[in-house]
Amino acid sequence: MNIERAVDTYLRHVSIERGLSANTVAAYRRDLVVYGSWLAGQGIDDPAAVTTTAISDFALHLGSRAESPLTASSLARMLSTVRGFHRFLLEEGVVDSDVAHEVRPPKLPSRLPKAITVDQVGALLAATDGDDIQSLRDKALLELLYATGARVSEAVSLNVDDVIDDDIVRLTGKGNKQRIVPLGSYARTAIDNYLVRARPALSLRGRATPALFLGMRGARVSRQNAWLIIRAAAERAHLDVEISPHTLRHSFATHLLAGGADVRVVQELLGHSSVATTQIYTLVTADTLRDVYTSAHPRAR
Repeated sequence: MNIERAVDTYLRHVSIERGLSANTVAAYRRDLVVYGSWLAGQGIDDPAAVTTTAISDFALHLGSRAESPLTASSLARMLSTVRGFHRFLLEEGVVDSDVAHEVRPPKLPSRLPKAITVDQVGALLAATDGDDIQSLRDKALLELLYATGARVSEAVSLNVDDVIDDDIVRLTGKGNKQRIVPLGSYARTAIDNYLVRARPALSLRGRATPALFLGMRGARVSRQNAWLIIRAAAERAHLDVEISPHTLRHSFATHLLAGGADVRVVQELLGHSSVATTQIYTLVTADTLRDVYTSAHPRAR
């Protein structure tokens, strides 16, 4: 089995047997194409011929190459893919040892999620006010993102039937894992208005689809289109902070924890497999508490 065939076998495994999302599989494919090309340049086409030294040299090449050297986070992601690939080869009996096991990715500093304030969220959502079809659609999308903490990819993948009893939404996250998340009153109202007054008109513009959020031509809203909707709303709101596709998700988690929600409840709502991922948000709220304490307590400084 050569490297190219081994990569194809691994990608089928993570797609079918492990049920990883199409986006994750595509990211693995990109990483392994780079890895395979580098190995080919070293004259290596047999997985059994790869050594720990070769993988270390690959990592050194990625971080020091003259054209587009990888950052520490990108290098860590790349090596994680390579490690998973070689672990799979050992499990399948293609090779006798896991030569990538000892190659450690660079240690990354803790990165705090970027959240915006409650007032800034309010301004962002207010920027979608309007009675026209597009405004009703945009309002429903952004209200849902903030009400549920859904990833943008999860929101645009929703079908109409995923809104259950008007106050619960069924989200499908990474690894096709489903979770149930409540909808607040603002999101319920916005979605009801969209379903009654906007979606029927949008659906007439394209082929029949169960998608909840439709574009102006009647097709399912894409992740890229959703990002453009968020960015346009941020521009209209004149926010002086950077807005990313994850901003409302980060803000959802941060505001819940600041309001006293249990971290494990927030973990379930976000669909995190590990509570350690959710606990990053507690650092954000701790920083906020520290800032308030420093500015308000007479003997804090």
